[in-house]
Amino acid sequence: TGGGSQLLASGGHASREINMADAPRTVLISGCSSGIGLELAVQLAHDPRQRYQVVATMRDLGKKGTLETAAGEALGQTLTVAQLDVCSDESVAQCLNCIQGGEVDVLVNNAGVGLVGPLEGLSLAAMQNVFDTNFFGAVRLVKAVLPSMKRRRQGHIVVVSSVMGLQGVVFNEVYSASKFAMEGFFESLAVQLLQFNIFISLVEPGPVVTEFEGKLLEQVSTAEFPGTDPDTLSYFRDLYLPASRELFHNVGQSPQDVAKVIVKVIGSARPPLRRRTNTRYTPLIALKAMDPSGSLYVRTSHCLLFRWPRLLNLGLRCLACSCFRTPVWPR
Repeated sequence: TGGGSQLLASGGHASREINMADAPRTVLISGCSSGIGLELAVQLAHDPRQRYQVVATMRDLGKKGTLETAAGEALGQTLTVAQLDVCSDESVAQCLNCIQGGEVDVLVNNAGVGLVGPLEGLSLAAMQNVFDTNFFGAVRLVKAVLPSMKRRRQGHIVVVSSVMGLQGVVFNEVYSASKFAMEGFFESLAVQLLQFNIFISLVEPGPVVTEFEGKLLEQVSTAEFPGTDPDTLSYFRDLYLPASRELFHNVGQSPQDVAKVIVKVIGSARPPLRRRTNTRYTPLIALKAMDPSGSLYVRTSHCLLFRWPRLLNLGLRCLACSCFRTPVWPR
């Protein structure tokens, strides 16, 4: 079946030996209608060495046009498009049945939804939808492909997480919580799966500039958020939203850049457990690492947003300077 042979290297270090004479590895990617998923599917499908057979999936096939156009000659050759709703057991089973032998060598959990705004103005149904897609959707896919991977003693599970799975971000409590859940779940699972020569990689982008993100920020800027007190609503609209736009403008990455990092992770002989994609975001993460109690990060973030917003904007512009532009590539 597809997939490079994997083994445990001497000295107990996990590594993977990829035999280029093997058949292409089957890569199943969720959430490919736009953004990171679309770019990743296209880059893998156009791999010069044709190492991958890509199954690019999305919930609504009515949105497949952009992907098919970007795929070009790869469509129907090294890339196929399939319907997949990660929130449906039936949809996952049908998708896997369409794959020859039902065997997936590389699973990329990319499908996800966002949620931003004052907590009081968000419904529990909206919060549950975030977890159903971001967390339980990923778990559902893993449960579906894991028996075959274990049986073959090979596989690679890539999870598009976020720096928000490493640190909480104001007015992103629910989204951040879903990513924290993914980080804990997949780190725990990674320990067991090494025994089966199956690797897990958590890819952690910072802000990613997409059309979806732009529309989301515009929508929430005029949303009512019923039940929210005037002070909190003012903080969200007048402080958080301008700072968020500044962050995306100065520190944001393109989906293409994030996809390039994931391609290298997938092709790595020793897939890393974690890989951040954006060095310009590193100083913001460092605050938490410097103080294990977490107080330094919380208090600094509070002061920058609520007391010194001009200093925050200046700092974000400094992060955009050339000395932070070098991307993080997997070793």
